[in-house]
Amino acid sequence: MPKAILDADEIMQHATPMAHQQGHEVQPWGHLIRMPIALSEVACKESVENLNQLLADTMTLRDLYKKHHWQVSGHTFYQLHLLFDKHYAEQSKLIDALAERIQLLGGVSIAMAPDVAETTIIPRPPRGREPVPVQISRLLHAHEIVLKEARTMARLAADRDDDGTNDLLVSDVIRTNELQVWFVAEHVVDTPVVRAE
Repeated sequence: MPKAILDADEIMQHATPMAHQQGHEVQPWGHLIRMPIALSEVACKESVENLNQLLADTMTLRDLYKKHHWQVSGHTFYQLHLLFDKHYAEQSKLIDALAERIQLLGGVSIAMAPDVAETTIIPRPPRGREPVPVQISRLLHAHEIVLKEARTMARLAADRDDDGTNDLLVSDVIRTNELQVWFVAEHVVDTPVVRAE
């Protein structure tokens, strides 16, 4: 007959978190699992590899925005402080969509900062603070890298009938990055502030 009342030791056992657990990986890096999404293994593998590269570069671009958000200075501080944070949030949404697409295709998405640092092709900035025009130039260069990659990857995905990846790249990644380029680039147009020439 089961006991209806637990003693104090049994209660403590049930309430104690099981911390410090260890185990093996359930899916090693670089291995795909087959998902029933009506795409060839070749298409999934190519898209996963491409999307992981783009994910690493998008994470780097996002972090550049946060770095510059914290370190911006000068007479445009307020506007750029807010704009950089807005773009940071938009890049974070793209990161989530890219990572989820990788998982959906049966891959493993890159996630940790050291792995991102090893993978990204966006040049690393110095740790210190830079002038605003340099910050903006860095952001524009990073956007250009992401846009070039995304366009190439979108065409490859379309060629492999991976419409979901193509749509994500065109509708979300490319359009978001193009719009952000416009908003950021306008801050380095040399126009008179007070008097027209």
